[in-house]
Amino acid sequence: MLAFISDANILIDVEVGGLMAPMFSLGYQFAVPDVLYFEELAEHHAHWRDMGLIVKSLPSEGVARVQALSQKYKHPSRNDLFALALAEQAQCPLLTGDAALRSAAETEQVEVKGTIWLVTEMVRKHCITTTVARVAYKAMQEQGRRLPWELAYSMLKAMEG
Repeated sequence: MLAFISDANILIDVEVGGLMAPMFSLGYQFAVPDVLYFEELAEHHAHWRDMGLIVKSLPSEGVARVQALSQKYKHPSRNDLFALALAEQAQCPLLTGDAALRSAAETEQVEVKGTIWLVTEMVRKHCITTTVARVAYKAMQEQGRRLPWELAYSMLKAMEG
């Protein structure tokens, strides 16, 4: 089964868009580092675990890798670097919309996907329609989520044929 490691912002985008259930119906595994989960998500988003979100721990060498990454990259947060180290260790793509984390991941040769890819994948796999995706994007926009909106809508238009 294809697995993805996510930072917090992608999951929040998806929840704001009302797409958590369709995301978990994709048949992929979605995981976050335990540190990120307990520091950023557990208080308000514990229900995501019931939906299928996996919380993973890094072994001690992974924590050492986070320390090394934090010396190399000043802008991704420590929790975001935990997500990068976990994706690197698990050899799976990282889901992020954070520019600094995306840049660090690409430098470290970790595959990166974002919210637009995830929504497009939900449409492509018939978990949602393009109409539902548009409503989700509108909700994200209204809540101040930051995406390249022109690209998001043009991708939907291209999928409609």
